[in-house]
Order: sequence, then C-alpha cells, then structure tokens
Amino acid sequence: MSFAPIKRVIARSALVLGTAVMILSGCTGYAPAPKGFDQAAIQPYRLDSGDRLRISVFEQPSLTNSYTVDQAGYIAFPLIGQVAARGQTLPAMEAAIAARLKQGYLRDPDVTIEVDRYRPVFVMGEVGRPGQYSYVPGMTAQNAIAIAGGFTSRGNQRDVDVTRKINGEVITGRANISAPVLAGDTIYVRERLF
Repeated sequence: MSFAPIKRVIARSALVLGTAVMILSGCTGYAPAPKGFDQAAIQPYRLDSGDRLRISVFEQPSLTNSYTVDQAGYIAFPLIGQVAARGQTLPAMEAAIAARLKQGYLRDPDVTIEVDRYRPVFVMGEVGRPGQYSYVPGMTAQNAIAIAGGFTSRGNQRDVDVTRKINGEVITGRANISAPVLAGDTIYVRERLF
C-alpha cells in the first residue's frame, strides 16, 4: 500500500491551514494601543499644522487677530515675525510671544491665546462618508464615525485603528470605539470578518 497520496493530502492541508493562519493574523496587524497612546489624550493640547489660533494682545487691537499654524509649524506674527508653534502648549506659546514682544516693542505685553479652529480628524474605511472632519474637544472615535455617516453594513463596530502623532512619532494602535480622539488623528474602521 502506498502512502504517497496520503502524504500529499496532508501536505496540502498543512499549506491551506498555514495560509489561513497567515491571512487571519494579517487581519490583526495592529496591537492594542501602547500606554503612551491613551496618556496623550489627557495631556495639555499641543499645537500643530492646521490649527487656527485667536491671539489677543491687551490694548493692542492691531496685533489681535487669528493666525494659522503653517505646514512648517510656525505662525507669522506682526512685529516679531515667525514664532514656532508646533508641539507648544497654549501657555508656552503665550509666554514665547510675550517675551518676543517685550524685546523692544511693548513694555509689558499681556498675550492670550485660544484655539479658534482645531486641525481636522480623518475617518477612513468602512464608514458612510470617509473624509476629513472638524475636531471638537472631547470627541470619541464613535462621534467621529457618526459624523462620517456611521458604519457601513460591513464595518467592525467594536474597535478601530487610530493613527496619532506622539512626540513627533507616528503611532498606530487598536482602540475601543469609545476611546477619545485628538485633533489630527486618523481613524480607520476595518471590515468585520463575519
């Protein structure tokens, strides 16, 4: 009796099983979000390209205006020129502008900054209308998905992949749909398996 046909069947079965394992493991390409990922949501807001700021200088109406953080991470401010904004918190930015204005322009400048418009969030994958949407403080992944037309019939409604820039490094992790998102995040809704 020849065992050659049985060996071929076993070899083919092992090949099919190995391929199925590789396909299924490819579906879980992102690990759960690292610890620093969630910590970024409770840190003070950090400015980046696309943020529009309302800057007020007390008793200086010619300096009070809205300024947008450009692609290089700077704002162009009257009298003092380019001011680095990327990665700065609002209090740090206020102090930097006040210090530069003090150098020969104003005696004791009182600078106040608030975010006029946050940079957008991006929603992709299995949603009704993928695209770019306005960020609102306190937004969750589920809120962003709702704004993007909700889940498609094939969308995975348990968790999403979120890509976020933390300390200059772009990180992607899997998060629950109730997880908070930050301005500039990209939310990807995967297709569910069944």
